[in-house]
Amino acid sequence: MAAIFEEPAPDFENFVLTPKSHPVQHTECFIPAATPQCHASNLLILDNGEMLCAWFGGTQEGKPDISIYLSRRSIGSTSWTKAKKVTFDTTRSEQNPVLFQTPSGEVWLLYTSQHLGDQDSAFVKKQVSLDNGYTWSEPEALFTEPGTFIRQPVVILENGSWVVPTFRCRSEPGERWVGNDDISAIRVSQDQGKTWIEREVPNSFGAVHMEIKQLKDRSYLALFRSRWADFVYKATSSNGIDWSEPTATTLPNPNAGICFDVLPSGRVLAVYNHSSRLNAQGRREGLYDDIAAADDVRSNQASKHAGKEAFWGAPRAPLCLGWSDDDGKSWKHRILEEGDGYCMTNNSEQKLNRELSYPSMVLGEDEVVHVAFTFWRQGIKYVQLSSDVVNSL
Repeated sequence: MAAIFEEPAPDFENFVLTPKSHPVQHTECFIPAATPQCHASNLLILDNGEMLCAWFGGTQEGKPDISIYLSRRSIGSTSWTKAKKVTFDTTRSEQNPVLFQTPSGEVWLLYTSQHLGDQDSAFVKKQVSLDNGYTWSEPEALFTEPGTFIRQPVVILENGSWVVPTFRCRSEPGERWVGNDDISAIRVSQDQGKTWIEREVPNSFGAVHMEIKQLKDRSYLALFRSRWADFVYKATSSNGIDWSEPTATTLPNPNAGICFDVLPSGRVLAVYNHSSRLNAQGRREGLYDDIAAADDVRSNQASKHAGKEAFWGAPRAPLCLGWSDDDGKSWKHRILEEGDGYCMTNNSEQKLNRELSYPSMVLGEDEVVHVAFTFWRQGIKYVQLSSDVVNSL
């Protein structure tokens, strides 16, 4: 049963950018949705200045009606276009879209495709647009190894190599995947995406959703979500390919998505949930425990790493801005969106989930920070923060 929550529901039909002063000065609106559930948004600023936002939608994560949707914000517009469905496989759950514009101007849409709640069955698909996302090619498989997942943006290194951060959802035959043995890896291409090699992040057990950004000293920083629902983790690299082992930061993490970028000043700005398993009022069997088939008699996968197990159900709220002025060594934070973050179920049709999660962030002109995130799994909220606000934190 969902916890009692008295805060009034937001106006999911507030589609026009509106100024807000609490908890921090910003403007916000919802992006028009087309399905009961919306989750895992990803923002991209195109070369022409327009913005795209992709997310997955349907009745509930893991079900085969989950598809990728897309919305557009034109230059100067105060609202986003109606959601447009852009993937159409009715046999698999298609999730975690990532948008990428290549140096030649093509727009790539990458996303995962899995059977029901089996993330260890996922592979990564690709569709290409030659007209800034208005029309798309037929899907093709990009990374076919079962269990390959993505979430964060593609990075182009100084030497021109393309890097796709990935994580691998692993389980033993006959076990049900719950996230106990996931690791991070990168896929690297030196020929503009024609061929790829994989490099694992050393000892990255439980560290997923790797996001990579270049620091002012030209080295690279990566931040990770933690399956253990303890802390945000970080790793460093001199070249963007060879990575240190992930280590815990002081930022908590409830086994939920994060994002970050590096401002022109060198400040590292993150958006994340300031909570962890220590704040949990209960624990789920797994991410997909409320859509498990009655005839699925598999046992959940066993712990493989010193008794550590993926923790599901820690509250995904509040959503906070975190910032570091020493390349991620120490952090301060402020709340961006408040709530109880209840996520002991993913059920959106009955409006039971109240998470504020899975932020995506891009830096625009005049150092404006653009953020999109999941609001109660019923909508995608878009937030715009001025450079004055983020630099005065």
